[in-house]
Amino acid sequence: MSRVTAAAWALGPVAVAVLAVGFAWLTGFSQRTVLPGGIEAWFYGFFLDRYPLFSGAIAYGLARLLLTMARPAPGGPVRRLAGGAVAVALLLAACLYPTFGGVVLRAGFATGGMAFLSGQAMPVAYGLGTASAAILFGLILGLGGLLTAGRLREDGGWGRWLLAGAGRVLMRTLALWFALLLLGLAHAAGLGAWPRRPLTDGEAGLAGALVLLAFLPHAGLVWLDSGHRHRSPSAATG
Repeated sequence: MSRVTAAAWALGPVAVAVLAVGFAWLTGFSQRTVLPGGIEAWFYGFFLDRYPLFSGAIAYGLARLLLTMARPAPGGPVRRLAGGAVAVALLLAACLYPTFGGVVLRAGFATGGMAFLSGQAMPVAYGLGTASAAILFGLILGLGGLLTAGRLREDGGWGRWLLAGAGRVLMRTLALWFALLLLGLAHAAGLGAWPRRPLTDGEAGLAGALVLLAFLPHAGLVWLDSGHRHRSPSAATG
């Protein structure tokens, strides 16, 4: 993989997430947009209102999985397509079922809520809640990568793989924690009333900047890992 290709693969999902914000701004999408009754009841609600930029996280995750499907990997195209379809279905279910936010935001809200009710300060409860959501979101992305194109073992043996793999998992989970921490502060940062009304120009710029800043660390880690695999062909993929 060339450096340009590695950069495009790593940073492409960030661009997709920012473009998703731009699409909402250009189309004027909001809760005033008329949708079929069943879709409207499923999509609009508490979690979209409180954590609207989680939609950027969904776009980022989907783009990451779809780009992984497009890369050559052991097992050939059949494995990539089959594994990728399962991975995408898992991500969508975890983020959108039974309604927007899915089990990811519900896990975060439940963890943070219980921490706050047990006497923790709000910043601590918020941090615990977003950590819970980030762990679940990262687990789904990691599992999706393995289903699509992953290999579980390096030539150096299981001990080397476990050590290197644990470090990558920890760093990427922390990066996703940072992303969800930042996205959850959208309203406090001045996002305004979206999605109850369309995004203004300034709000769209702020939302795009938050999404960009949120996912750059995770994308950067993916880029660095891709560079390591490019230098060491025997390293694990995923």
